[in-house]
Amino acid sequence: MAKAPSASNNSSKSIRPTKVTYNYTAKDRDCLKRAMYFESEHSDHAGYLAVGTVVMNRLTSGAYPPSICGVVSQQRQFAPGVMTRVVSDLAEPELDQAASAVLGGQRHPDVKDAMFFHTEGLKFPYNNMHYVAVAGGNAFYEKRGQDGALETPAPLPAYEVAMNYVPVKTVATTQFPILLPTADQIPIPKPDPMTTASISATPTSSVAVPLPRPAFDGATVQPVSFIKAGG
Repeated sequence: MAKAPSASNNSSKSIRPTKVTYNYTAKDRDCLKRAMYFESEHSDHAGYLAVGTVVMNRLTSGAYPPSICGVVSQQRQFAPGVMTRVVSDLAEPELDQAASAVLGGQRHPDVKDAMFFHTEGLKFPYNNMHYVAVAGGNAFYEKRGQDGALETPAPLPAYEVAMNYVPVKTVATTQFPILLPTADQIPIPKPDPMTTASISATPTSSVAVPLPRPAFDGATVQPVSFIKAGG
């Protein structure tokens, strides 16, 4: 006898993982294009996409700076002068296409979790270099231990990453003319008769001037007699 399906099976739904959002600016986009251009030796779309995948792997691993420009400009990591050298105008259309693809979630299918690469043909005596792809003149590899585990934090898969473009707000520099009033437009305040005192040149009251005392040297002093009462 077949059992009736449980309620939990009926109510179960596929849960899609929540994407982690990373903001980027026009400057970050330029940094991504610079890394793809100079590191892949101006190669092709596959070479650009491979380097772009490494940049995004580093960004989402948490072990590197939290912005695209921070990843690309990190010292002794990418090509010297990657932030200052001139990018050929002829390469711009293909670079724009590759940058849009990477920021839109596309990755090189063979690069996988690789966060490192070097010029193709070079050899190094390290046992932890697990090569996964060759593209654009570079050999891409993951660092793995003897047990096969990654030695670096694993990057997020592309389907768990959402790139959010943030335009940089600029302050308007438009200058407006300064209008100054003319002489006939300036109001002249009228005096208040209740609070304004008038000053007259002619005194309105007499001023008493003290006269000098007479001298007492030639004056006669009359004697004064005192009469005792009751005597």
